[in-house]
Amino acid sequence: MTTAKYLGIWMDHSLANLMEFSVEEIETKIIMSQFTHQEKEQILDKGERHMHNKEQHEQAGYYKQLADVMKNYEEVLLFGPTEAKTELYNTIKDTPLFAKIKIDIKKTDKMTENQQHAYVRDFFTTRIAGKKQTTHFHN
Repeated sequence: MTTAKYLGIWMDHSLANLMEFSVEEIETKIIMSQFTHQEKEQILDKGERHMHNKEQHEQAGYYKQLADVMKNYEEVLLFGPTEAKTELYNTIKDTPLFAKIKIDIKKTDKMTENQQHAYVRDFFTTRIAGKKQTTHFHN
């Protein structure tokens, strides 16, 4: 029997805080989008169309990085204040690799790191407790 692996990702379009849920202290790993505000201004000088293409390319790379991490977990919680979490989900939802991974999406406000940890801990603790309650044994 394998131990369930749970991952919480608080994200917006510029960065993602990845938090692996465990009984011990939650640690945060950060993945940042390569498309910074400064880069956006520099590219804007070259034209809006060029900027849009560059932004899409950088965003796709950012989502691919996150997807590469997510594939190692059984359940993933995507949460945050922007639509980035839904955009990420839409890029991976039809990929067979993610068919067996339970992915939840929750809209939240901006949060401190401690608030993010508490949110992930509460979400998965409730989820695990619910699973234990729904397990039935028959003679």
